[in-house]
Amino acid sequence: MGRIVLTMLALGTATLGVHSAAAAQLAPASAAYGAGSPAAVSASLRAESEGGIDLFCAGRLRLQAQRVAKLYLQIGLGINAEPARRQLAQAIRQSDTDLAELLRRLRDPVAQKTLTRVDSQWSELKAALALPWSPAAIQRINALAETQSITAGRLALEIEEGVDAPVARLLDLTLRQSMLAQRLARIYLFALTGDNSRGRRVDAEQTRKEFTAAFEELTSAHENTEPTREALDLVKVQWVFFDQAVSDMARGERSNPVHVATTSERILESLNEVATQFAASARAPARRE
Repeated sequence: MGRIVLTMLALGTATLGVHSAAAAQLAPASAAYGAGSPAAVSASLRAESEGGIDLFCAGRLRLQAQRVAKLYLQIGLGINAEPARRQLAQAIRQSDTDLAELLRRLRDPVAQKTLTRVDSQWSELKAALALPWSPAAIQRINALAETQSITAGRLALEIEEGVDAPVARLLDLTLRQSMLAQRLARIYLFALTGDNSRGRRVDAEQTRKEFTAAFEELTSAHENTEPTREALDLVKVQWVFFDQAVSDMARGERSNPVHVATTSERILESLNEVATQFAASARAPARRE
């Protein structure tokens, strides 16, 4: 089942990437990820990048599905619980805003149909996030997060096909990288609830491999600018700590869940900066009425 889920998640992008002072660095990430919120990004991009906004919103819905499940686990496990509560509330608001933006703007009938499913699935996931901590709630939230990521990934691909700009692929790839980081953090934290199944271990390793392969493609893209390269360098540094914790768990050694919680948020912030740069370069063709 794990391999099937990862294959389906691949629908979220046209390519998976297979083709082609430490204490300060580990400080808790800012809860103000809203600096890259839909309203802020839309204000700066609307006049020049309508397709970029749509793709940005869809990509964020994909990654936030994994993130809210991760944050729910963090809160229940008592790992940076107070910051996680604030981040969860912000992530829910952001997803609500992204959905409202797409429901208002999207015109393609195929994408509209997929968006309706995303909207329905988000309502289910949001309701589950309000459930008290329990094994049943954990299982339901993890399953819903996977389903929402798959459907939102399909929506992102459908939108990307209508954006007449080579950089659109890199925008989707960047947002998918954020999803993979959040997914890996969620799977890691899920293990701390007692799931040591082979399926979970396979999912973790496959997600880790996909992140590494696609990150190489992203960093080598000639469309990168100095700001995107600097942001990607920060991701690379944070990934060292993140990957170390995941690898320690895989080997049965003691790992540091706080590193996973903080670095996954910092990776998110840095990749958001990269995505904002690519979104500004995306251009959509004239819409057909």
